[in-house]
Amino acid sequence: MTDGDDTTALVAGLPQSDHPEWMALMLAVLTDDRFSDPDWVFERKLDGERLVVFRDGDRIRLMTRNRNTVNDTYPELVAALDAQPAQEFVADGEVVAFDGDVTSFSRLQGRMQITDPDKARASGIAVRLYLFDLLHLAGRDLTGLPLRRRKSLLRQALRFEDPVRFTPHRNEDGEDRFEGACAKGWEGLIAKNAKAAYSHGRSRDWLKFKCANGQELVIGGFTEPKGRRTGFGALLLGYFEDGRLRYAGKVGTGFDDAFLQEFRETLEMRRRTTPPFDDQVDEDAIWVRPDLVAEIGFTEWTKGGRLRHPRFLGLRRDKSAKDVTREVPEA
Repeated sequence: MTDGDDTTALVAGLPQSDHPEWMALMLAVLTDDRFSDPDWVFERKLDGERLVVFRDGDRIRLMTRNRNTVNDTYPELVAALDAQPAQEFVADGEVVAFDGDVTSFSRLQGRMQITDPDKARASGIAVRLYLFDLLHLAGRDLTGLPLRRRKSLLRQALRFEDPVRFTPHRNEDGEDRFEGACAKGWEGLIAKNAKAAYSHGRSRDWLKFKCANGQELVIGGFTEPKGRRTGFGALLLGYFEDGRLRYAGKVGTGFDDAFLQEFRETLEMRRRTTPPFDDQVDEDAIWVRPDLVAEIGFTEWTKGGRLRHPRFLGLRRDKSAKDVTREVPEA
């Protein structure tokens, strides 16, 4: 960490650049090919909400990847970033909540739905912001630098103490790191090309090694509850393919009673008379406008393109429904 705000010395020689209003994020590609390589680093895959942090003097913005500002949801993070000595920077990271030693997207849901700072502080759900990349510093664009250099500058430029944490990485030994991650109950690893620049969009310079299957899916309808259940029975899910919403199956587990009742009201406001899915759906369903995204865990895709043993993990507000596609591992 630098003493005071002397971060300009860290980036001397780089061309000056105005503080950006927005920078599109770099996204990883899913793969089943585990490997080791001295030119790659391996970071823990966090199960939270991706955030990009913008600081320009007194102006601090926490933004999701679809450009929503969420300062009021995470006021303690804003305060911690305001206390940083660096006065101008853009950093990439992820906010998480823990359930024991494991990050839990389901637990984070309790904070993601809050938009009042006082209620957020009183929620009892502690959050941590893990930063893993630095894109802009002291009026300089860093995205063209190699990853190792950007991570080194990140560690030097900012002060890391709760609730702001540095995301550590390990070199080489990708297979062993992956086995260890899964044994600890982690979601997986992100493998990153240590020599690569930061590109805006999906890139094979960042790869996802996942311990369990899961992805975002669009909600296109729901079924009525049966028996003693309230709210709704199951959510009907899909993904976009060539502009068409393809049906992926339904999920009926992972909800608590409060969510079942409250989310029914949200669904009612989105009712429509025709199915949004391009496929035939053999369900006695109520259709809704397909603009909400859910995080779903599952064991596998069936040969017929349906989810096997799906479970609801939470709603995502950091991804637009139109950007949801089926995630297929690449070789």
